[in-house]
Amino acid sequence: MLDAIHTVVKGVKYLSDDAAETLRIKTEHDSIPILTRREKEVLSLIAEGLTNSEIANKLFVSVTTVDSHRKNLLSKFNTRNTASLVKLAMLNQLI
Repeated sequence: MLDAIHTVVKGVKYLSDDAAETLRIKTEHDSIPILTRREKEVLSLIAEGLTNSEIANKLFVSVTTVDSHRKNLLSKFNTRNTASLVKLAMLNQLI
């Protein structure tokens, strides 16, 4: 405890060994990107097989907006195509 106090008084951040180890541990959920509500909606509709145009009509937005959401999803999941995107989303139980 004294070591922690002395460290903090010097202006240095302090973490106990247990806390530091916990922060180093990666879980399977670390790879799941955080999605907006609209991205979740678009992802779900993509998984249903709808085209960008069909999704745009259903959500009352432009095709360009849907295309932007699709590109953001591909980037967040670090995938190159829609099939991989849907597969990862299913594996992570997002759809």
